[in-house]
Amino acid sequence: MDEINNIILLIGSGLLFRTALIYTGQLWAKSHAQTVSFLVLPMITFVITNTIANNIALSLGMIGALSIVRFRHPVKSPLELIMYFALITVGIATSVRTKWAIQLVVVTILIILLVKLFQILSKKYGKSFYNMSFNEGVSTNTLEITAKEKIDLIEKNDFLISSFNDLDEKKVIYRLNFENKKELQEFKESLEKTDNIEKINIIYN
Repeated sequence: MDEINNIILLIGSGLLFRTALIYTGQLWAKSHAQTVSFLVLPMITFVITNTIANNIALSLGMIGALSIVRFRHPVKSPLELIMYFALITVGIATSVRTKWAIQLVVVTILIILLVKLFQILSKKYGKSFYNMSFNEGVSTNTLEITAKEKIDLIEKNDFLISSFNDLDEKKVIYRLNFENKKELQEFKESLEKTDNIEKINIIYN
């Protein structure tokens, strides 16, 4: 029962940190990679700590193993780095106590699947649980829009990742990322009735 409470506390803490950052305007924490990272990393650290507790030799071995994964590696996203840590931690934890390794695997997989499920459910209600970004490590479809002035429909869209106000040319350039082509096409159609749009460029991946 204590272990279940610990898991709930760890996941809840990560979710609260994410919520606090988003509330204060740090929208980078709202991406898919950051969302999963905030939920999985506390659990990984918990398993590492329990694995090396009261064992100096194992502690030194863990440091050596985890040093293989460094920020100097050309990782595509924070989530990729977290997964490397998770894989190494599972291997080390299994040699000490299989239960910890199993718990880490189960909780990590559940978090990854639940984050995606929340995103699907959120979209049904016209919202988005997380935003996509160019460094997600997944294939996305990009919509680039050049407008004469700011457009509220685009400004309020959850898929908007960047906007650039070109004062010299008196134009506003928007860039949106979509996970699938259908969402992109539906939004593009909604823009056809909008004035002040000069150009729409679509990049499929």
